[in-house]
Amino acid sequence: MRKLLLVLAIVGSLVLAAPAGAITFGQLDGNRHPNVGALFAEWVPENPGLDFLCSGTLISPTVVLTASHCTIGLDPDEFFVSFDPVASDEDGSPVGTLLPGTAVTHPDYALKTRDPDIAVVILDEPYTAAEPAELPPLNFLNSINLKRQRFTAVGYGAVREDKRKGPNALFFDGTRRFTTQSFLSINKAWLTLNMNPSTGSGGTCFGDSGGPHFLGNTDLIVSLTVTGDSVCRATDKTFRVDTARARAFLSQFVTLP
Repeated sequence: MRKLLLVLAIVGSLVLAAPAGAITFGQLDGNRHPNVGALFAEWVPENPGLDFLCSGTLISPTVVLTASHCTIGLDPDEFFVSFDPVASDEDGSPVGTLLPGTAVTHPDYALKTRDPDIAVVILDEPYTAAEPAELPPLNFLNSINLKRQRFTAVGYGAVREDKRKGPNALFFDGTRRFTTQSFLSINKAWLTLNMNPSTGSGGTCFGDSGGPHFLGNTDLIVSLTVTGDSVCRATDKTFRVDTARARAFLSQFVTLP
């Protein structure tokens, strides 16, 4: 899973390069997607205090959409979100403005691959500095020609900028980035996207979990980053937010189209 399980260990073993773009094979985001934020919680036992955890998307002034594997097992009342373009330092400690919130994990999620990997963080106060992302109608992805679409992934996770194999090709600097991808496959719960740079696609990596996959250049979020290959190089398996199961969960927190 693309929760930041390995980034701190990876970062400690790397000589960090100056950032030139990418979550993998992408670009610095700046203020292009101000509704995408970084999630923080106290989750590293050896490192007391808040650490960068995952990514997420504002879908109402008080609701941030993310993945269940980012929130499960942690104190739900101790989550924080930053929407700053640079949200943490290279060790994962926050450097931006933190907004407190409460995490709600999907009740059916139990760390299994078929479970609904969707969660929200309810902010204590409305965040009005960015317009919330849009959610799709029911079964939206079944109604369009996916082979002709590009998708935009956004997140704060580990970065890959070259085609070398293995973890030594990755670094982390807490900066929001975006990249574009093409379609691979779809089923009832999952949208699988291409993240192979040899075919013109970038993708996501550790720490991008919970972040959005927008349809093209729109603000319509169609799926969430969940998992992929271990070296962030080939496939991006994302959880659909247009299904009845995902919408039943989200309808508790936002008005759906």
